[in-house]
Amino acid sequence: MAIHPTTLIDSKAEIDPSVEIGPFCVIGPNVKIGAGSVIKSHVVINGHTTIGSNNQIYQFASVGEANQDKKYKGEPTRLVIGDSNVIRENATIHRGTIQDKGITVIGSHNLFMASTHVGHDCIVGDHNIMANFAALAGHVRVGDHVILGGYTGIHQFCQVNSFSMCGMGSMVSKDVPRYIMVSGSPAKAHGMNFEGMRRRGMSADVIRALRTAYKTVYLKGLTLEAALRELEKEGVFSIPEVVDFTLSIRQSKRGIVR
Repeated sequence: MAIHPTTLIDSKAEIDPSVEIGPFCVIGPNVKIGAGSVIKSHVVINGHTTIGSNNQIYQFASVGEANQDKKYKGEPTRLVIGDSNVIRENATIHRGTIQDKGITVIGSHNLFMASTHVGHDCIVGDHNIMANFAALAGHVRVGDHVILGGYTGIHQFCQVNSFSMCGMGSMVSKDVPRYIMVSGSPAKAHGMNFEGMRRRGMSADVIRALRTAYKTVYLKGLTLEAALRELEKEGVFSIPEVVDFTLSIRQSKRGIVR
């Protein structure tokens, strides 16, 4: 284990022997860090925090600190981080609250750029990118392969579904359906993430069906229920990706970005 002598590690912390920890870090007693992870300088990791393997955490990041909810009274809530994430400078990721499930969860292969924030009780999936200063308020759900542009803000309890994209400076106060691109303050829909679909190998037929679904939901002036009934008539419900898109709408509790 390569640990700089200026770093302070509580004797109760569980750190794999292969972990590298740079100077002036502080690691608390209930922290677990998996194999191959690299902790740069001046990082603070606190709370009941479990970090998987091959993560990189850069200088001045704060991981697993007490959340910023005024109802929090020091309960032993948790933060769990998966594998192969990159957490850049000044990023903050807070543990959960007992008012929710008591845990903040980060998946694997995510990139959190400098000064990003993940609030308490958030659940973030895999392969996501949060650009500089993007922030998740408490209780936010983010799917997989989501891109949040710089300075994007996601309101508490919102869901940002898989393969969607939020442009720089988006202020999102409603749910973002699967595949949708949004931007603006307040955020509005601006098409589907077709380029991302192509890069992930979606066929032309699937993209064509999703384009039809988007037009029906967003461009025909229909209510959501009427739009979903119209999709059934158009015969695209047999395509799994369209089903996923419509489910992300039906399951929304806050309403979707229109």
